[in-house]
Amino acid sequence: MSAASGTRPLAGRTAIVTGGSRGVGRAVALRLARDGAAVAVNYRRDGAAAEEVVDLIVAAGGYARAYQASIDDENAVADMVAAIHSDLGTVDLVVSNAGSASRGHDVASTPRADYVQQLQVHTLGPIGLLQQVLPDMRKAAAGAVGRGDIVMISSNTTSSAPPNSAPYTMAKAAMETCIRTIAREERSYGIHANIVAPGLIATEMGKRLVSASQGADISDLDADSPFGRVCRPEDVAGTVAFLVSPDSGYVTGQRLVVDGGGPNPTIF
Repeated sequence: MSAASGTRPLAGRTAIVTGGSRGVGRAVALRLARDGAAVAVNYRRDGAAAEEVVDLIVAAGGYARAYQASIDDENAVADMVAAIHSDLGTVDLVVSNAGSASRGHDVASTPRADYVQQLQVHTLGPIGLLQQVLPDMRKAAAGAVGRGDIVMISSNTTSSAPPNSAPYTMAKAAMETCIRTIAREERSYGIHANIVAPGLIATEMGKRLVSASQGADISDLDADSPFGRVCRPEDVAGTVAFLVSPDSGYVTGQRLVVDGGGPNPTIF
């Protein structure tokens, strides 16, 4: 079956999903596998959750393996890429999703270390990963796969710049700039690079943010959210699936906002 045939448009492709054990990363990994890709499920600490994602993929007839590496650890990322290359072959699809929230302080009171930490996780670490896999992606795009794909999971906060979120928002914005640059640099090699920017999502992180800021359950926000519900991880996964599919063959350098058309709750 070709990569563009049937109901498995990603057959024959190999993906890395960072932060793939929970939340958005989990939903993306499951969707890419459902569409036919072999998936490397990256995780930082929760190996059991990552293995659960792998088990679900395998039970559904797909192929996946879990790989531990903190995205801001250059040596760990290099070891992970080498293991994936050995186990799964040439990587042609990367979803950069791993991340962490900032601490909710204003700019004046945020220590320098917090800015550096967020840049390491959301910008410098993902760049290091892409530097590791771009040679493989170019080969894949020139071969039978016919393309490579990079999708960054960002945030709608890079546009709204809410208070008390500068380290996170700045780091995400810096990586968005990098992705747009890569889209131009790698286009001649057949590599697509795009950004998905959700609003608040019903994940464990989203639940913690809502609880800390409003003392409420995230489901309490459904009634006042677009379409009567807060964004779900599967909404983001569906957008990623489109961007890496044959249907997006002429799409690169784009930023798709997944927030129901806004406004919706922005919590930090």
